[in-house]
Amino acid sequence: MAPRSAGAALPALCLALLALAAGRAALAQAVADPAQELVPLTQRWLDETLLHNPPAGSLPSLAPAGSAPRPLRLQVSVGALDARLRLAPCARVEPYLPAGTQLWGRTRLGLRCVAGVSAWNVFLPIAIAAFGPAWVLTRNVAPGALLTAEDATEAEVDWAAEPAPVLANPALWQGQVATRPLRAGQALRQTMVRAPWLFPAGAQVKVQVLGPGYAVVAAGQALSAGATGQMVRVRMDNGRIVSGMVNAAGTIDAGL
Repeated sequence: MAPRSAGAALPALCLALLALAAGRAALAQAVADPAQELVPLTQRWLDETLLHNPPAGSLPSLAPAGSAPRPLRLQVSVGALDARLRLAPCARVEPYLPAGTQLWGRTRLGLRCVAGVSAWNVFLPIAIAAFGPAWVLTRNVAPGALLTAEDATEAEVDWAAEPAPVLANPALWQGQVATRPLRAGQALRQTMVRAPWLFPAGAQVKVQVLGPGYAVVAAGQALSAGATGQMVRVRMDNGRIVSGMVNAAGTIDAGL
């Protein structure tokens, strides 16, 4: 099972920015020449949004235990409209975040004319980099190899360069194994590592069921390899298949 980290679904910063964009009145202004003015309008909207919701720093669960979160350094880049577009002048242009998008990495911002002789809606490509400390591999690592403190060094990287969360806390990757070939220079991210297998598929394992005042332990055959904290299925000696979580001792904790 891969180490858990906050932001598996979305980085915390992105969630806050999405809520901010939804709750605040959109920055809008008159645009006489959309081809010339939409890019600076977008830049101002992004600057305004980020100013009112500065990043709190590294995701709390990713910061080393006992340390204060370190702020991320944001860098915003705004692309250009398709040169073939011909947009009518507009008395009020409203920037907005399209559904399902986030202010993180390469994304887009919607711009719609809400007061003009001809309504239009366009999208501008934007990129938001979020630079902060992370652990970068110092050598190539083969799949299944155990990662140690000597395998990575701390450096500043763009957390938003890839969807997978950065593992800024070394406790989340030291002692884990590589899920695929890793290259020197890569920042360690959640999908790159997993816990070591405690037993292979087909191994005989112990299954325990704990309840108020009792404990039942029986033997079974694991239907898949198992690591600490992972859910696995086990075929019991009577043929019944049960599911449970692997504990640190390699025993399966199953429910009734």
